[in-house]
Amino acid sequence: MSIVPAPQPDGPLFAEVDMVGDASAPTVRATVVQASTIFYDTPATLDKAERLLAEAAGYGSQLVVFPEAFIGGYPRGSNFGVTIGNRTAKGKEDFRKYHASAIDVPGPEIERLAAMAGKYKVYLVMGVIERDGYTLYCTVVFFDSQGRFLGKHRKIMPTALERIIWGFGDGSTIPVFETPIGKIGAAICWENKMPLLRTAMYAKGIEIYCAPTADSRDVWQASMTHIALEGGCFVLSANQFCRRKDYPPPPEYLFSGTEDELNPDSVVCAGGSVIISPSGAILAGPNYDGEALISSDLDMGEIARAKFDFDVVGHYSRPEVLSLIVRDHPAKPVTFTSASEKTEDAHKLL
Repeated sequence: MSIVPAPQPDGPLFAEVDMVGDASAPTVRATVVQASTIFYDTPATLDKAERLLAEAAGYGSQLVVFPEAFIGGYPRGSNFGVTIGNRTAKGKEDFRKYHASAIDVPGPEIERLAAMAGKYKVYLVMGVIERDGYTLYCTVVFFDSQGRFLGKHRKIMPTALERIIWGFGDGSTIPVFETPIGKIGAAICWENKMPLLRTAMYAKGIEIYCAPTADSRDVWQASMTHIALEGGCFVLSANQFCRRKDYPPPPEYLFSGTEDELNPDSVVCAGGSVIISPSGAILAGPNYDGEALISSDLDMGEIARAKFDFDVVGHYSRPEVLSLIVRDHPAKPVTFTSASEKTEDAHKLL
């Protein structure tokens, strides 16, 4: 592993951590971004994302994965003024500002991200807070190297207090995209602990398993290694590295229960971004030192070698004993019969 020296003012934004693979085998150069959102400032965060993407592309990266909620922000430490049976006026205003920082999918920010992917010729996997009316979703959006928006995954199970601010995704947004560099999909943070969700993704043939997260604990690494071994896939986990000063100062923004213990340089999320091979080997990271680009060359031949040992939805499955049904249609709360009638009428005219 080599660490590129700390950048000078005119140099890269920050250091890249790099592990080079076997150049004689088919490889994909992948980078996970470990960096903080500029909270409540989506335009500035998009500018930062472009600087990081340009830097990763300069290192030859073909695939770049950003953390959970990078665009829109992960509201770490906030409780949005919620207690059982009550919501405070400040908490409601906090949600209004958070809602304003979210993005529409599709929308102008998606167009800009697509343009970035095309400009730098990379596949881009980006964590965003998606705004759908007045409901927010923790979402991952995907783009190809030609600047095309491929689709999205909405987190199907927000964790703990996340459930007061984010809606629940359904089975219609669990995609795995077949691309020239491999089959790419994503699960977000503790969704990765859901074995049935993982199984659905394995059944779609995922090869590059992206795991944007907000979990910087050491135990997260065990989950990532297990998924790589279980799925016979590369796992790319990207987390933010944040200090207290990366969030608005008090009293505008409060870390509930810990604010008095923090100073501007206190680390509130330590990162731990990592890249792991299908054999369970750590290729790059985990990094707990600061903002970084963490890169590795993925030897795609490792997938077949791993699947020879264990193919969870292939030769190591027992469908006559254990099987899974995935309801992958959109779950809509309201359906208008007039829309169905118009569709029927249109078919009759054909």
